[in-house]
Amino acid sequence: MPRQTRLDSPGTLHHVILRGIERGAIVTDETDRAQLCTRLGALATATGTTIYAWALLPNHCHLLLRSGPPGLPMLMRRWLTGYAITFNRRHKRVGHLFQNRYKSIVVEEDAYFRELVRYIHLNPLRAGLVGSLPELDRYPWCGHATVLGRHAVPWQDRQYVLDGFGRTQTQAVRAYRAYVAAGVPLGRRPALVGGGLVRSLGGWAAVRAMRPRTPTDTADPRILGHGDFVARLLREAEAHQRPRGGPAERATHAARIIRAACAKTGITLDELAAGSRRGPIPALRASLARELVTRLGLSLAEVARRLGVTTSAISRAVRRPRGK
Repeated sequence: MPRQTRLDSPGTLHHVILRGIERGAIVTDETDRAQLCTRLGALATATGTTIYAWALLPNHCHLLLRSGPPGLPMLMRRWLTGYAITFNRRHKRVGHLFQNRYKSIVVEEDAYFRELVRYIHLNPLRAGLVGSLPELDRYPWCGHATVLGRHAVPWQDRQYVLDGFGRTQTQAVRAYRAYVAAGVPLGRRPALVGGGLVRSLGGWAAVRAMRPRTPTDTADPRILGHGDFVARLLREAEAHQRPRGGPAERATHAARIIRAACAKTGITLDELAAGSRRGPIPALRASLARELVTRLGLSLAEVARRLGVTTSAISRAVRRPRGK
């Protein structure tokens, strides 16, 4: 059976799971752990990838991240290939280190962000690497201690996680810790590591119970979200397939998209290209940036030139979740 194409565009929220080949170890000591995490942090920073939650276990690793402008596959390829070479050299071994492809699941953020942060950060406790939640609070190879402010990891976006738990830092940390503690009795959560309708609705029993009422719900193993979210994402993925053609054809298509968007919003091409931030112009520019980068595959520099801003501004616009 041919493997499915990954669903990804800059700004997509993913739950990524990678495992050692034949369930073998991907880290054996503190040096391995430090190298794997250091490489991840450097590449996340370089590619504009945002990491919210992570847990490193002896034979697998979980990440909750938002892909940057170069996309998830580039990050993972560079990270895993570079680390595997170093690991093999250090341990005098040959061959593959990781099992097949890593698993990436596109996540419906509003419904599952907090759940996945908790699920991922409780992995070391479920696996017996720590014996209690207080031990996990200080465990350095998981993002939980970072969210609590007890272990500094500069490449993890701690604040974004805390923003969902309270208005003040103290309130948010306390609420986050209580939320994680409430998840300990839940144990393993298989519904959170798959995708599509079955995982979204709570298992096949829930699907069968709802089937007469919602016969058109959509499922896809690459997505964790409700049926309408899955269907919308698949439509967008199909619509955003990059059109065929060379640079000249893509440039013509880009100019057509920009003209149509300006005509629809009443903004002139000159205003857009001059870098103006008046009224609705920034929102239009951000929307166009995502369209031109993710659908047409134009470079950040080319899009920046067309929209009258810097390359870094286009990078931020592409990374920013829609509606923010």
